[in-house]
Amino acid sequence: MPETDQTHASALTVPRGLFVYLLLYGGMTVLAGVLAFKQVRLWPSDLAVESGIFAFLILVVISSTIAQLYGRAIANRLVWWGFVPLLVASVLMALVLRLPPSVEMAQFRADDLVAFERVHSMLWRIWMAGPAAYIVSLLLNVWIFSRLRGANDGGGTISLMIRGAVASALSQALDSVIFITLAFYGEFDITDLLIGQVIAKVALSFVLVPFLITGGVWLARKLDRA
Repeated sequence: MPETDQTHASALTVPRGLFVYLLLYGGMTVLAGVLAFKQVRLWPSDLAVESGIFAFLILVVISSTIAQLYGRAIANRLVWWGFVPLLVASVLMALVLRLPPSVEMAQFRADDLVAFERVHSMLWRIWMAGPAAYIVSLLLNVWIFSRLRGANDGGGTISLMIRGAVASALSQALDSVIFITLAFYGEFDITDLLIGQVIAKVALSFVLVPFLITGGVWLARKLDRA
């Protein structure tokens, strides 16, 4: 390989762990918006949560993991570039909804067609609310996570777990307020959904995120060494 090609290849090398998380991150940004349309019951109460919470917690873990291993600047860039798959997905959805259905589907699967168009044509508020909540909460998560590390923090496991949980809980509580208000206000009484969402995200942030983020950091380091 010529020297110039080697230089270019070296400059474009991305750590394997970072590359894998970049792929996963893009998928989760789109999936979070799709899942958000369904609300599920928060057992054992009757409080409701929108299902996008599960994909969004993965986004939190990935952004914190990248901030931990590769720096806050890269994590922030990842958050901003997460708009790209969201934009492409929304454009494709608008295109598909405008295209006429096939003759076979209109004739033999009319119920499926009606259900598809009914659900996805109502997603416009979610597609609008998602990016607003996404950018505020994820940037806040990265900022809190990085600030809590401090100059003398060596990045130990306990510190990692605590910072991940606190940053996730605070940022996801704000995300719930922004997203649910913009997406569902006026459609129905959002009180139970909003309360349930905040409780669920805060609870899951303290129960799951500490272990998910330590696992995420471990996996990234393992992939980087492979």
